[in-house]
Amino acid sequence: MAEQQAIVAILAGGRGERIGGEKALALLGGRALIHRPLAAAREAGLETIVVAKRASALPPLPEPVVHEPDAPSHPLCGVLAALELAAARSPAPAVLLVACDMPFLTGPLLAWLAGLDGAVMAHVGGRAQPLLARCLPAQLPALRRALAERRSLREAIGGLEPRIVDERELSRFGSPERLCFNVNDAEDLALAEGWL
Repeated sequence: MAEQQAIVAILAGGRGERIGGEKALALLGGRALIHRPLAAAREAGLETIVVAKRASALPPLPEPVVHEPDAPSHPLCGVLAALELAAARSPAPAVLLVACDMPFLTGPLLAWLAGLDGAVMAHVGGRAQPLLARCLPAQLPALRRALAERRSLREAIGGLEPRIVDERELSRFGSPERLCFNVNDAEDLALAEGWL
């Protein structure tokens, strides 16, 4: 049995420079990109928040938006904002981190990840996937230190010594490469359109 329930935090505070800005609003299949991971979280039946900077462009959303600090510009800012929100609750839930640009996640995958114990991070194609990870509020001090040291998100989540969810486990829910696919630029967006 899992040690804690988890909430999903859709991270949408990035600048999206490679895709021309406003990544959450980029259209994929006629819908804003952020709607796809949100739909997977709803399908999983998990409470979901969106974490973004105040200046981040977002479509109208029924989910609450939590604002991360305007500076520095680092994905750990969104992670910390989500974990701080969770830490204020009793009992404090884990936080399942999901990027707003991951359109092929599924509800069953998110529900399964949310139910695991401790810190978890996906690993696909020989690379850690820190934007599909599970963290605990108790890990806030370590992640704050990582931000102060300007460590990458991959290094920060890896430093928590998470359980690695590999391609074999992910394949129960679909193609691991597709599940963990991020839309970072126009070429990725075109590829994702072709997969729809």
